[in-house]
Amino acid sequence: MSRYLSMSVTDKIIVPLDVPTEAAAIALLDRLPDVTFWKVGLELFVATGPTILKELKKRHKKIFLDLKFHDIPNTVAGACASASEYGVDLMTLHATAGKTALNAATEAIAKSPSPPQLLAITLLTSLNSRDLAFDLKIPLELPEYALQMALLAKDSGINGAVCSPQEVAQLRQVCGKDFVLVCPGVRPNWANTGDQRRVMTPKQALDAGADYLVIGRPITMSDDPVMAWNRIIDEVST
Repeated sequence: MSRYLSMSVTDKIIVPLDVPTEAAAIALLDRLPDVTFWKVGLELFVATGPTILKELKKRHKKIFLDLKFHDIPNTVAGACASASEYGVDLMTLHATAGKTALNAATEAIAKSPSPPQLLAITLLTSLNSRDLAFDLKIPLELPEYALQMALLAKDSGINGAVCSPQEVAQLRQVCGKDFVLVCPGVRPNWANTGDQRRVMTPKQALDAGADYLVIGRPITMSDDPVMAWNRIIDEVST
């Protein structure tokens, strides 16, 4: 049983606003009023800037700002400081930016009146073991690499990590109960996996120790997004 099922399941499911325009995003918000936690990624943020964040705040929604900052420490710190002023709940940067950049990010948001929780990307869920070894030339097994990135983040003061559900049990055991773990690459049995390589069902991911699940296309690309949302909530609640 997930340690978070005593809380509202709807608060643990993050739905991505992976659409190209503000109008499309608002249409999705209107169609799924029961969703409490939304992710804003690069596509929509580049298109709208902070306008969509203001709309989400107006609707009293939680916000996962998933821009995956990855640059030199000074630039990462500046970006995190600016983004923390939006009042979002979760925000991402790549662990591979390095310890100095991760430290700089934590220091940069400390002055914010309501700092977000910073999450480090361990390895994109579109990548698998072969990609890690042959394309990225990293000589570690994938689970070990994800763990090392998570530990680097934790040692740098980062609040948590983004990992595939296949790594979440190990990261939970090693990094502890207070380290926030967010899992994309979550797909119900009845959904197409798409470009996600390392997947589990929503219930499996929660039971393995995930705090939050990012579930997009099975809901947003469904012919009936409301029915898909309700089906997922029912499945993880049983």
